[in-house]
Amino acid sequence: MTLPLQDRTRSDSSDYGENLALASILVIDDEPGMRNFLTKVLEPHCKRVEQAASCKQATEFLDQSHFDLVVLDNIMPDVTGLDWLAEQRRIGLFADAILITAYADLDTAIRALRAGVADFVLKPFRANQILNAVSRALDRKYLRRENDLLKHELSEVGQTARGRLLGNSPAIAKVRDILDRVAPLPTSVLFTGASGTGKEIAARTLHGMSDRAEKPFVAVNCAAIAPDRIADDLFGVIKGDAGRKDGLFLHADGGTLFLDEVAQLPEQVQASLLRVLEDCRIRPTGAERDIPLNLRFFFATNADLEAEVAEGRFRADLYHRINVMKIEMPLLNERTEDIVELASLFMSDFSRMLGLPALDMNEEVLLKLSRYDWPGNVRELRNLIERSVILGQFPEEFAGSGRVTGAEAIETLELVEQRHIMNVLDACGGNRAEAARRLGVSRKTVDRKCAAWGV
Repeated sequence: MTLPLQDRTRSDSSDYGENLALASILVIDDEPGMRNFLTKVLEPHCKRVEQAASCKQATEFLDQSHFDLVVLDNIMPDVTGLDWLAEQRRIGLFADAILITAYADLDTAIRALRAGVADFVLKPFRANQILNAVSRALDRKYLRRENDLLKHELSEVGQTARGRLLGNSPAIAKVRDILDRVAPLPTSVLFTGASGTGKEIAARTLHGMSDRAEKPFVAVNCAAIAPDRIADDLFGVIKGDAGRKDGLFLHADGGTLFLDEVAQLPEQVQASLLRVLEDCRIRPTGAERDIPLNLRFFFATNADLEAEVAEGRFRADLYHRINVMKIEMPLLNERTEDIVELASLFMSDFSRMLGLPALDMNEEVLLKLSRYDWPGNVRELRNLIERSVILGQFPEEFAGSGRVTGAEAIETLELVEQRHIMNVLDACGGNRAEAARRLGVSRKTVDRKCAAWGV
């Protein structure tokens, strides 16, 4: 059956939404005229459209590629579209489906709902009808994904890292240089460093610099999910008659998956992850078919993975597979030059978010912040600022002259000395020998002062 194209909407693809423009669609119909019509209607608006002349050919397509949506006819010679769809759901089809049919009786509708059909389009139909149906189905699909990801983020222990990578210290400048180099590449990245050093923020920054920036960034704390549930959460699961649950891998398709605390993955999941990294395919629990995916992987850990491998708690082959490009995040006490910028940003953010006045951070407060060791790194600094804004004052050990607001801090000789030496060091590009020459003191004196200030 061939329908005329004069009814075809000639508007730009943006009229039907960004989801349609980025979609891959499989058209299944035994009639060449209908397949060609649907392809001509959809192709100008979609990223990719493939045709299958039979359910057998459609199965071969699904074995090779992942599609966002399937548009299929119900009445075909070898098997009905609904019977084929029900079988594909059983073995592992996660794409949404639209059924085109000339017979919309109650029995067909009930079977279609059980098979997970997103919409009906009755024959005969116009081009704009199929475009609207496809667009609606994709919008609902991605709305479900956004809701699932939001629930996932809310269920994570602690607060999901946001913001951007701040600071201009040599240590953080080195991290930025590596991010610039790897951003355009598909290479997996392993972020290491102590807890609270900003590994997830660095990963989000790298995702935003890549060509996947408009696609999902899905962060998973492997230590926060029960070991008996993590495989289903990551890979998805077929639940028999109860339907299916999309996994976080599938939600991240096209974008970036960030596995934090990767050393905490159970051994069985480590083996499955290795297979995903090598084949770029996942197999949901209960499925009989692999699903091809397009993903970039970031990993993070505060553990010594080499020691974990030596102790037999982490697979050696997986370690070598993820340890292609490693970025070590510096401790906060190794980048004390950034404390003022970080503290100021946190103060501004929490004051605005909590609706409370910002506290005065005079030079004495900043000096005490910069001299503290910060065992909890940037996260500890952030928590300190949030707690201080809520209480209306800094803890006694950080307060300036016993007061937080109101009077000016006493300008001590130590503060004057530190500010002058740090200004000279900045002018010398951090060269302590040259700074000592300009100051007229020995290099040992400058080293001793910097050590005392934690610089």
